Amino acid sequence: MWTSTDKDTVGGRSQEVDVQPSPIHPQLAPRWRNYPRGGRAGCEGISLGRVSAGFWSDVQWLGAWIVPLAPDLTVAPPAVDNLCMDWSSPNPPHKESKKTLSQAVRGKEGMRGPDVHKPLLAVLEGHRSASPPIWMMRQAGRYLPEYRAVREKAGSFLNLCFNPELATEVTLQPLRRFGFDGAILFSDILVVPHALGQAVRFETGEGPRLDPLNDASGLSRLSGELDAAIVGKVYEAVAMIRSQLPPQATLIGFCGAPWTVATYMVAGRGGDDQVAARLFAYRDPEGFTALIDRIVDASINYLLGQIAAGVEAVQIFDTWAGVLPDEQFVRWSVEPIARIVRGVRAGAPGIPVIVFPKGAGQRLSLMVREARPDAVGFDWTAGRDFIREQVQPHVAVQGNIDPIALLAGGEALDRAVDTALESYGAGRYIFNLGHGILPPTPIAHVERMIARVRSWRLGA
Repeated sequence: MWTSTDKDTVGGRSQEVDVQPSPIHPQLAPRWRNYPRGGRAGCEGISLGRVSAGFWSDVQWLGAWIVPLAPDLTVAPPAVDNLCMDWSSPNPPHKESKKTLSQAVRGKEGMRGPDVHKPLLAVLEGHRSASPPIWMMRQAGRYLPEYRAVREKAGSFLNLCFNPELATEVTLQPLRRFGFDGAILFSDILVVPHALGQAVRFETGEGPRLDPLNDASGLSRLSGELDAAIVGKVYEAVAMIRSQLPPQATLIGFCGAPWTVATYMVAGRGGDDQVAARLFAYRDPEGFTALIDRIVDASINYLLGQIAAGVEAVQIFDTWAGVLPDEQFVRWSVEPIARIVRGVRAGAPGIPVIVFPKGAGQRLSLMVREARPDAVGFDWTAGRDFIREQVQPHVAVQGNIDPIALLAGGEALDRAVDTALESYGAGRYIFNLGHGILPPTPIAHVERMIARVRSWRLGA
């Protein structure tokens, strides 16, 4: 541990350094410099960028637990003391300093060490692979008996999400069983509205429930900043996962895209047509813009917090992008996602961003052009020639096995796997499903799919 005990000047006046207990480890009291929005800020010598005051409150105790939980991290006081600087400059900090958030957390050589090859991260960073890396959306889920045992122990889905030890366990379970190249943080896209003050609950057999935000007046019920006590549990889980992660695996963090998160916040539940959010957007576009803006800012801060804790890439899930007509797709899906991508890159240059706008079809090329992600996910409805010729030359692509084909197994699954490998395997490609794995899927089908992918080689 290291602390700062000096006084600092803000706006021409001296301000004492506050000592606040860590909400994760109360016995640890990190020194935290409290500054107003846009001012100079730092957490025990780590300076993270010009982001909102809410982000600082989320990670003010980061140094108190990231070292105890992940002692292999190459963060040390001499390496990061010089990162504190004046963030009041209008210029983005990443243009002024070669030291960034991701470098501060990962250290000089990076947390993985210089000699460990991470196949998934390599593809995200622009390389091709003779055999594509593989992971699955919802790979930690009810199809696994070990997951069901931990879920029962937790008592509820939210208890599982916010218990760092249990969330770590279920995140790592599919890697132990299948040897996936990616581990995705076990959490939920509704952490953001929950942390903004819109309580989320999960009812058995019914899915998520929230108190509906029917119009712009409901924005007054939301906080302007994420609740550090809520997101802090997620960040703690990230650090625990990273400390136990197999060296070849890549840890992926995530958030929901603003449009998809807004559909749940407005309707108070999920649905196939998203009528409530679409009506809100048509009737009061200014009010809906205010909601989207709130989610964008919170999402940037939330992803930066995950990165600070140890994720190596992030994915933005826009599950309901496909219901939007073209003009609305640009306004409510593309533009907000592009802002999140820019915000993440400003705060953590070098961290790859995956965007998954389910159902976007040929509008994927627009998303790639405007949002400029490092990779784009696509589902089983996307045309193979279109993806290969119009999308893959510009970014890595990820997908796109139909979860129903995986559920069916047998020759149908083999054909789907072979088609994907033959269509996309020559380019930058991450093998995945076109959406989450279904709970009734037999484990034997997953094993069959993985074996077929692992045995495939480009040009063989």
